[in-house]
Amino acid sequence: MEKTGNFQEGIHLVEYEKKYRAKLIQNSGISDYGREKESLDGFWNYAIDQYDTCLRQKWFEEIYENENGLEYPMDFSFDTWERMRVPSCWNTQKELLHLYEGTIVYTRRFKYKNHGEDRVFIKIGAANYQSVVFVNKQHMGTHLGGDTPFFIEVTDVLQKDNRIIIAVNNTRRRTNVPCENTDWFNYGGIHRSVEILRLPKAFIQDFKINLQRGSDFKKIDAAVCINGSESGTAKLSIPQLGVNAEIPITGGKGRITIDAAPRLWDVENPTLYDVHIAFENDSITEKIGFREITVNGEDILLNGKKIFLRGICTHEESVENGRAVTEEEIRTNYRLAKEMNCNFMRLAHYPHTEKAAQIADEIGMLLWEEIPVYWAIEFDNPATYADAENQLQELIHRDYNRASVIIWSVGNENEDTNSRLTFMSKLAKTAKTTDPSRLISAACLYDLHQYKILDRLCAHVDVIGINEYFGWYNPDFSQLLRLFENSNPNKPVIISEFGACAMPHMRGTKDELFTEDKQLHVFQQQIEAFKAAPPYLSGVSPWIFFDFRCPRRTNVLQGYYNRKGLLSPDKKHKKLAFYAMQEFYGDLNNQ
Repeated sequence: MEKTGNFQEGIHLVEYEKKYRAKLIQNSGISDYGREKESLDGFWNYAIDQYDTCLRQKWFEEIYENENGLEYPMDFSFDTWERMRVPSCWNTQKELLHLYEGTIVYTRRFKYKNHGEDRVFIKIGAANYQSVVFVNKQHMGTHLGGDTPFFIEVTDVLQKDNRIIIAVNNTRRRTNVPCENTDWFNYGGIHRSVEILRLPKAFIQDFKINLQRGSDFKKIDAAVCINGSESGTAKLSIPQLGVNAEIPITGGKGRITIDAAPRLWDVENPTLYDVHIAFENDSITEKIGFREITVNGEDILLNGKKIFLRGICTHEESVENGRAVTEEEIRTNYRLAKEMNCNFMRLAHYPHTEKAAQIADEIGMLLWEEIPVYWAIEFDNPATYADAENQLQELIHRDYNRASVIIWSVGNENEDTNSRLTFMSKLAKTAKTTDPSRLISAACLYDLHQYKILDRLCAHVDVIGINEYFGWYNPDFSQLLRLFENSNPNKPVIISEFGACAMPHMRGTKDELFTEDKQLHVFQQQIEAFKAAPPYLSGVSPWIFFDFRCPRRTNVLQGYYNRKGLLSPDKKHKKLAFYAMQEFYGDLNNQ
């Protein structure tokens, strides 16, 4: 760009984001489960920054004088701004911000004193969507993706007194993952914890452990990646199994297979072991379950036994906290799902908090985890693919050791174009290469003309997810039976979505839209079809657990909520269809 004599970067530079995006934070994960961390949660100062003036004018430099040493007025006052709780979604914190999309600049000060550590990292659990991070006047990096954690090393920039600034922008964009058009509420903010990790010079960056497939449940594979050292010996111990093993490290990596026969983790007996990994001055202890998930023909096998996934889809949301759900709210969701006789939950349509998988490990619930490759993503854009792949890698890195997670999903309801096939089959391959111990899936659409499972992506996944709304968007329910008869997928199929809307407490006949009675009728028809379905049907997960916010739902009865929930938004009222699924799943469980 040609710069004239009166060019002023803060007001004339159009591509101001380019330099910040040149330093992307990608796949920066550190194995931190079980580590001691210090929280930066609490109240942060914030300002609405609709015009991205912080980035344009470099507020983070905190320069209050011009080149002649003269003071001049600034457009910010960090420490006198209003305050907002972190973690939270800004939409739930102030009425003015309920529908706000754009940038909010967060900042706080914190003290630092070295206590013998060699390296210090800051973890941002999740912030939607673009996060530009500054510490002590330096740009530390930019992260894309609203739901996966990222880590920043701040060892060389920390002082006794420190300022951190995070400019968070949730603007919906065509190039984002998800893109500008979705079917859920676009919450903004730092909605998961911000924490400090103090680490030695050489530390365990990645630790993976799982039951070896095909070992008759008697071998365990473990792999470790060391940051800061090329060689040495890591030590693995599992006291309850009598395991004490050494893992030689070469080129910063090591792996080992050990003989062990753990009690297998499953939904009825979610056995967890204390697994300890150490390298030099660093160590981690995780609670880990050992189980095997495989496919045999049209069956899904958990620990070698056929299982039918009695599921429910859920968003990460609560009326009070938006996406910044609490541990108590997560536990309430699982309690209600178990009351409905579920053994499986689809965490749609983006990575939910890591606490969801940790608690599922503890209480015994199988999980489908997903990245938001949703609807009409910009499949021809290499940068969009890089964003999607990074979110996938960050999710897998975070939850690899969680026994509850059995499926990685690479997307939802995408048109079967050539560019989409290339994009998503590559994601499926990446997921399988990164984690061959789990199943890969995607929620696909059936062919609307032939009523048949024909999506070409099905050839690249282990389990096919099919979304169908017979009885609701397609009133001709007989076509579901036709779909079952026409399809021959030769692999397991999960009906990953079906359902109908109902206003809580609204009663009427089974022919009246938005009544609980109509929703119940649709569910009863679906259930009867599932009972007569071909053997390849290996699970179902109705849409959705509870009503959730959605700006596209403008019917006066919807009130900007998707009303397909089996529960009311506050989860206090069970609709009639809840009990229908409870009975169906109970009968399946007793067979």
